[in-house]
Amino acid sequence: MTEMRTLKVALLGCGNVGAQVARILIEDADALAARTGARLQLSGIAVRNVSAHRDVELPQELFTTDAETLVKDADLVIELMGGIEPARTLILSALRNGACVVTGNKALLAQDGPTLYEEADKAGVQLSYEAAVAGAIPILRPIRDSLSGDRITRVLGIVNGTTNFILDQMDTTGAQFADALAEAQRLGYAEADPTADVEGHDAAAKAAILASLSFHTRFALDDVHCEGITSVSASDIAAAKDAGFVIKLLAIAEKLTDADGKEGVSVRVHPTLLPREHPLAAVRGAFNAVFIEAENAGELMFYGQGAGGTPTASAVLGDLVSAARRLVLGGPGRTETTTGHVPALPIDAATTSYYIGLDVADQPGVLAKIAQLFAEHGVSIEIMRQTIHRGAGSTVESAELRIVTHRASEAALAATVEAVKGLDVINSVTSVLRVEGV
Repeated sequence: MTEMRTLKVALLGCGNVGAQVARILIEDADALAARTGARLQLSGIAVRNVSAHRDVELPQELFTTDAETLVKDADLVIELMGGIEPARTLILSALRNGACVVTGNKALLAQDGPTLYEEADKAGVQLSYEAAVAGAIPILRPIRDSLSGDRITRVLGIVNGTTNFILDQMDTTGAQFADALAEAQRLGYAEADPTADVEGHDAAAKAAILASLSFHTRFALDDVHCEGITSVSASDIAAAKDAGFVIKLLAIAEKLTDADGKEGVSVRVHPTLLPREHPLAAVRGAFNAVFIEAENAGELMFYGQGAGGTPTASAVLGDLVSAARRLVLGGPGRTETTTGHVPALPIDAATTSYYIGLDVADQPGVLAKIAQLFAEHGVSIEIMRQTIHRGAGSTVESAELRIVTHRASEAALAATVEAVKGLDVINSVTSVLRVEGV
């Protein structure tokens, strides 16, 4: 009987996800060997502090601070450190030494993915990153493999669990943003510094990765228009609910043609109103979901846990088993599926609908003035709702208008909002949000 081959696995980082990956490698060693045809030996875990407390009990002799040496002696490298450096240098070292790499580092991939892909191609090894987007949800491989014979036209994703939890709390309990954020932090869904989540940067990195795979073109973080949720108020949530919508932070990548007839891809992240009957509207709490539209497959949705140690470890191990089987069976590594260059279009080229909140003077002719201005800018109004505000003596002081437009170019909608601000009957523009799914 032929002795089973042993593959050395180096783990970089032992946070929440890394600790679970190490645990599974040790506890499920026999099952993983049966699936890959080789023993996956965890040769070491590189950390900053070998004595730090960890929730998972692991053999102390595995820990080291010498990541460079660990990487050079590995067949497979799992990078879960996060950040740009030293992760970038260590991944490049691993690839150049002939190791396959599994990473969950969406920030690095969005910023400098092309360099990593190029090095993996040169070395003929595999670079996998399923865990970089939507945690446990298998989304990158279905886009790359299952839909490779189709043409994806649009991707809509709830890809950040922290912001989805916050917006869901605001929708279901009426909480203000600050209170919902504090609850997310108390439950461990949000970091002490939640900037990357609430400002949309985390989702933007994932949007760049989704767009790159979906449209076979390298998109970087700079190509993504990004807006966070810090300006979304409880009154916005309540008004959206009253109109039959829910607000979600969406990552959107879609192929479209701009005003000059140039085809490109719009990649953007921003708070978005969705009709409550849309499948993504039902994604609650810290869960993630990605909704795909393709020419032949039609509409598809992938749903599941978007974060957490064990769910994300599942995605990491899936990539690891795939890479290990390639090493056992031989053959070149999986290469990047870029086939050309489709330009990233600015946000002005996008076609969408707007939801606009206005505080207006309550006097005759106001609605007519607003409707005329919209018409002059080529923007059609689909829904207009008015709420009267009364003073303490029951004297009408102002009215609140909530307008939902039909689809139009982003440029036309933005110009309309600017023009509305100049009307003498407008006290203030209280909110401007985009609408999808109508």
